[in-house]
Amino acid sequence: MAAIELTQENFEQEVLKAEGKVLVDFWAPWCGPCRMLSPVVDQVAAAHPELKVGKVNVDEQPELAEQFQVMSIPMLIVFEGGRQGRQSVGLIPKEQVEALLS
Repeated sequence: MAAIELTQENFEQEVLKAEGKVLVDFWAPWCGPCRMLSPVVDQVAAAHPELKVGKVNVDEQPELAEQFQVMSIPMLIVFEGGRQGRQSVGLIPKEQVEALLS
């Protein structure tokens, strides 16, 4: 499943009210490590069709970045049942992204 662009308008429906796990990638276009992590997140999404994946551009959605206390990017947060779970900051390999989901 392709990543969904998350905004203030659709975050509640797509993430907080979603069934199952949702991996959210907080990123920005000017962030080098974010651009390196993006294809890794896409690979994980392709390998796990049961997983919903969303991306939040922190420049365009500063309210969401503030709400989830995103101080550094890239930042990954796993949500399940509307609850914030495991998270990671910085560039990590695919294996560590998948480990966040377990």
